[in-house]
Amino acid sequence: MNAGLRITAFAAALAATFGTAYGVGQGLDPVVEEPAPAAHDSHREASQAPASASDGDGGHGGHETQPAGGLEMSEGGYTLDLKTPGVTAGTRSDLRFVIRDSAGRAVTAYEREHEKELHLIVASRDLVTYRHLHPTRAADGTWSTPVELPRAGDYRVFADFTPATKGAQNLTLGADLAAAGSYRPHQLPAPNTTARIHGYEVRLDGALRPGKASELKLKVSRDGRPVTDLQPYLGAYGHLVALRSGDLAYLHVHPNGEPGDGRTKAGPEISFTATAPSSGAYRLFLDFKHDGEVHTAAFTVKAGTAVATSEAPAHEDGAEEHGH
Repeated sequence: MNAGLRITAFAAALAATFGTAYGVGQGLDPVVEEPAPAAHDSHREASQAPASASDGDGGHGGHETQPAGGLEMSEGGYTLDLKTPGVTAGTRSDLRFVIRDSAGRAVTAYEREHEKELHLIVASRDLVTYRHLHPTRAADGTWSTPVELPRAGDYRVFADFTPATKGAQNLTLGADLAAAGSYRPHQLPAPNTTARIHGYEVRLDGALRPGKASELKLKVSRDGRPVTDLQPYLGAYGHLVALRSGDLAYLHVHPNGEPGDGRTKAGPEISFTATAPSSGAYRLFLDFKHDGEVHTAAFTVKAGTAVATSEAPAHEDGAEEHGH
């Protein structure tokens, strides 16, 4: 994994509402459920990293700005063919899909990105529930993963991959899924700079800025003590995904530095560089691994607003389930 920033940004028109009884599958990876994820040169960049990130990352932080992607099922000659359009909330099901090329053939050869051929992100439209999944691929190109969502509602699925063809770029294709059941809407969680999950506390420092790269630092502690022995997870000490409230524009942000590079420490601080495609509210999801378990801490921020050092909310704000 390159140490530099890799962001896949999805910018589309803002969507305002979602349906009454819809759904999608859930998997065995980190889950965020509010009570009442080595970057490669083939990745499309959404920003140019600031000098501070580049200096601390062996010069890998600077990249040219690329046009924002969209929340589309088809892009660059590839299509996400979702075989499971809906599931029932609270019921375990298999989420199945195929990536097809421009000729309609199932893709069976992929570049490995962050130790996997394909990464799958599932998020509810209200950004309350989140999954970072790693499905398995059959010989015929069909991907599948067990899923179970706790609530009915609209969800969005993102397939992040790079085809193993000459000159292919990293792509993230999106599709809507539905979880049937009794629907109850949720508000976007209030802005926060501290998340507590399973005895861990994660503090966020930095600002997400529209159209401009900025550094985000997340500091992990447990029982009041800094965690200095984070474990590599998918080739990094942390993975950060940002989703824009409304249309769920997607940013996959990778850390500045990597395990074993001689500069990056195993905590307590994990540094990222990110660029918001526009102003607005975003939900950030940090995956990190410690003592053999992967946890997800979640934050709500507003692009263009500096992050204050507020206290953690009374409830836990992060993953409730594991199993990678």
